[in-house]
Amino acid sequence: MKPMLEMLQQKLDELRSQGAYRYFLEVNKSAQHFPDFYYKDEQGHQHRAVNWCSNDYLGQSANEEVISKLSYTAHKSGAGSGGTRNISGTTVYHRELELSLARWHKKEAALLFNGAYAANVTTLQTLGRHIPDLVFISDERNHASLIEGMRSSGNQKIIFKHNDAGHLEEILKQIPFEQPKLIVFESVYSMSGNLAPIGEFISLARKYNAMTYVDEVHAVGLYGATGAGILERENLQSEIDIINGTLSKAVGVFGGYVASSSTLVDFVRSFGGGFIFTTSLPPAVCSAASKSIQQIQTKPEIRNSFTANVALLRQELSNQKVPYLSNDTHITIIPVGEAKRCRYLANELLQLGVYLQPINFPTVLKGEECLRVIVTSRHSKEHIQYLALCLHKVLHGNHHAHRSQLQPVASSN
Repeated sequence: MKPMLEMLQQKLDELRSQGAYRYFLEVNKSAQHFPDFYYKDEQGHQHRAVNWCSNDYLGQSANEEVISKLSYTAHKSGAGSGGTRNISGTTVYHRELELSLARWHKKEAALLFNGAYAANVTTLQTLGRHIPDLVFISDERNHASLIEGMRSSGNQKIIFKHNDAGHLEEILKQIPFEQPKLIVFESVYSMSGNLAPIGEFISLARKYNAMTYVDEVHAVGLYGATGAGILERENLQSEIDIINGTLSKAVGVFGGYVASSSTLVDFVRSFGGGFIFTTSLPPAVCSAASKSIQQIQTKPEIRNSFTANVALLRQELSNQKVPYLSNDTHITIIPVGEAKRCRYLANELLQLGVYLQPINFPTVLKGEECLRVIVTSRHSKEHIQYLALCLHKVLHGNHHAHRSQLQPVASSN
């Protein structure tokens, strides 16, 4: 083996020995049975399990109207866009979706990307590279995409303690008032469920002449009167300068975006390499996302059932004495604290028909390994009770319980 490949293999072997190697389960997803799915074991035998990992919070990827819209537009416009946005990849469906997103977030304009990761990296990178003295002020728990966007710009970045407005102000005091500065944070932190003190951050931005950038990917579709996110719920949409969101979680389709002023959006559109040189989203994807957003906005019962399931999940976990981190959002974290144990518990749960992927470094810090439980609007009461019972079994000593010893998994459909 060549020296470079030997080095790569050594790194992979280290991951395995630490218990942090990422194994991908090949999920045979069923729109009819979601969140139930099928998979084959190493012997080729098929099994059924319940997905507790999906960020398809509202089950919109399996919504018949959304699927029909996707199919109808694909039949009309083809499977792909055929080009970048400036060549031939801007269709009526792209513009319709961008206008809808801008209105949803109370912004002048929005810009589509092929994912929220790409939207974060391209937007922050582009701003930094074209404003050389721009200072990024970043929450220490920010997502990898935010970190990469700031890092790759080459600009100065100062990190403040997680959700600590006092520390943020100490930093802002040290930066000249007229120097460009951007406070970068998330509304809902996906690995803790913590909420940012957004109002305090906005007040500090005004006081010290800074702009604000907030990642709302785990809030879009779930919070607020029309599901636009935490900012809508707190009536702060007009106070934030740049909003990042996703179409791949609660919306249930695919893609990401930023929403902001028309000037900022046009600037990223005109100078952002990650946007300019990337083939655009398929028209059918845009059309399906528009349909899903319309449903989320006009059918609060979709979100209400989700919220009720979050409350039920936590009640059942408490009933079964399963520890979890308390927070004010929908993300339920079961702390484990060791990568090998995290993988072991996940394997045991899968044998019981429960699919929970372990969350390891670098997604979380070493020592903070956990199981992240994501309940959706389509999980039934029976699903939730069965999950809590299985977690109790594996966490409290009966690691070798078999599916047949517990209640059967019930489908919600």
